[in-house]
Amino acid sequence: MHCSKCRKKALKVAAVAYGVTSVALHGPEKDKLMILGDGVDAACLTEALRKKLCHASIEIVEEVKDTPKPVVDPPKPPSPQIIICQPQPFEYYRVVPDPTPAPCTIM
Repeated sequence: MHCSKCRKKALKVAAVAYGVTSVALHGPEKDKLMILGDGVDAACLTEALRKKLCHASIEIVEEVKDTPKPVVDPPKPPSPQIIICQPQPFEYYRVVPDPTPAPCTIM
């Protein structure tokens, strides 16, 4: 890619291709595309780039391996704690009827 216009065209074509998740310019002169994705058809993408730019070639196709994640120990359960509960004193209430009711009662 010899100009910024060609780079923009290539980035647009690659970005809309099926399965592409990331597109970046690479190389010392930023003249190569690095395309990451899942299920990308490299031949179809190259053909689409050739239609727009007249020249495109595949240099490397490889599977990106995930880096192994460190194994983390499961959290330890908290140490048992001794909790002493003191019983609360009960309060007893008793309903005592009034021996002399008021003369005016509304129920």
